Amino acid sequence: MNGASLVHTLLASGIDTCFANPGTSEMHFVAALDKVSGMRCVLGLAETVVTGCADVHA
Repeated sequence: MNGASLVHTLLASGIDTCFANPGTSEMHFVAALDKVSGMRCVLGLAETVVTGCADVHA
């Protein structure tokens, strides 16, 4: 599965926000977030920050 396929699958499942702290292995996914419309990406500087944001958002 490539990054765009993952984003389309998430959108089809009703997920429209991604809280992320990407590293180099996630760069294909991050690039797809810019190319596929409908997904809002919130970047954080630490994993604990984005995990807390996702918990509060849910």
